[in-house]
Amino acid sequence: MMLDSIDLQILNTLQRNGDISNVELAERVALSPTPCARRVKLLEEAGFFLGKVTLLSQKDVGLPVTAFVHISMSRQKRDKLTRFEKTLSSWPEVMEFYLMTGDFDYLLRVVATGLDGFQQFIAKLTEIEGIGQMKSSLALKQVAYRTQLPLNQLTD
Repeated sequence: MMLDSIDLQILNTLQRNGDISNVELAERVALSPTPCARRVKLLEEAGFFLGKVTLLSQKDVGLPVTAFVHISMSRQKRDKLTRFEKTLSSWPEVMEFYLMTGDFDYLLRVVATGLDGFQQFIAKLTEIEGIGQMKSSLALKQVAYRTQLPLNQLTD
C-alpha cells in the first residue's frame, strides 16, 4: 500500500491518541469524516494497526521497578527454546521479550512491585531448566519512553 502525506498524518495522530473521534481526526488531517474513516479502514485492513490500548502509569499501578534481564541458554535446542519462549511470554511481569544476537540469547524487560517482587521473579526464573547464565540490571530512572514509531522512512 502506497501511503501519502494524509495517511502519514492519520497514522501519527492515531499513535499519539488512539481514542480520538473520527470527526476530530478528520479535522486534524483536513478531510471530511467519511473519506477519513475510509482511509483509516484501509490502513487497518493493510495491517498497520496491531490494536488499541490505554497506557497506564507503571508507578501508579504499583509496579515502580523496571529490570532488564539478559539470559544465556545452556543449549540452543529448538524445542527447548520454543518451550522457554512460550513459558516466559505468558508471565505478566515480562513486558518485552527478545531473542538476541551477541553475548546472550534473550533480553527481557520486567516490571515488579519492588525489589522483593523482582527477587521472586528471579527465583521463579531460576526454576526453568536450560538457563545457563543470567544477568540483570535495575533501571534507576526512565529517561525516555515512546510508543509512537517514527514514520519518516515511509515518505518519498
